[in-house]
Amino acid sequence: QVRLVESGGGLVQAGGTLRLSCAYSGFRFSINAMGWYRQAPGKQRELVATITLGIINYAESVKGRFTISSDNVKNTVNLQMNSLKAEDTAVYFCNIVTAAANSWGQGTQVTVSS
Repeated sequence: QVRLVESGGGLVQAGGTLRLSCAYSGFRFSINAMGWYRQAPGKQRELVATITLGIINYAESVKGRFTISSDNVKNTVNLQMNSLKAEDTAVYFCNIVTAAANSWGQGTQVTVSS
């Protein structure tokens, strides 16, 4: 059974840092892509950062502030978020794509106070 469990969200002041982690398990097929998306109230879900077949992609709004990484031993995908801004406030979702499925975590709330 596929599982994605996010952790690390919370409340932080503007300029602060948070580190999100997504622990995944149960995937029977090779992972083609993994990453983080976010959804703010009243807005559509948007890409934050992804790793696709080894290629890293960031949303323009987070370049230079966020860093995505993966640990293939611990089976985690992580998002280091520095210099956080109020506009980064959203629910952050972990995503993993294989040939068989597109899987999402339950989401973790990140709130940045200005």
